[in-house]
Amino acid sequence: MKQLIDYIPLIAFLIVYKLDERLINIGSFEYTLGGIFSATEVLVASSILVYGSIFLVNGKLSRSHLFLLSAVVIFCSFTLIFREEAILKWKAPVVNWIFACVFIGSQYFNKQNMAQIMLGHVVELPSEKWKTLNFAWAGVFFVLGCTNLFVAFTFHEYWVDFKVFGSMAILLLFSILQMVYLWPYIEEQEKNAQEQESQDLS
Repeated sequence: MKQLIDYIPLIAFLIVYKLDERLINIGSFEYTLGGIFSATEVLVASSILVYGSIFLVNGKLSRSHLFLLSAVVIFCSFTLIFREEAILKWKAPVVNWIFACVFIGSQYFNKQNMAQIMLGHVVELPSEKWKTLNFAWAGVFFVLGCTNLFVAFTFHEYWVDFKVFGSMAILLLFSILQMVYLWPYIEEQEKNAQEQESQDLS
């Protein structure tokens, strides 16, 4: 659910981007809706709205949410100031590569790596398995960054669609593979818990 919330601004961005440019008049106010630059403005506004709502509900934002919001504001601001679409195309690659670096760095500078921090409450794994899973996450984010960059500057007409749905599909596929990887350990953990419960009752 939390991951789906992160896609709300991107979906709003996609919808506005796909619209043919049209002039909207509200009293004396005129606004051009449709195309890359109004979509960029919508991305900023919807991101602030979504993450602002999360802050109001939870009283705080996670580091990842703060980072994503900051990236949106910075890249979108420069895109709008210089009226240069290429600046926005670099956002997804840079953000994904930074996430990859965070996962790799956590392996060496934290007591628990990022994979263990995210999933340690779900399953217990040997340290080597956590290390493998952590590097897998880093690899996925690195590949996501590379594919976003390639599509953005090679297949211009598809880059927004890929930014939203392509990235989502890759992460969904990885999540499925991750569940396959974790399932034997989850089953073993549940079996041990049931055996312990039986012993306690006997």
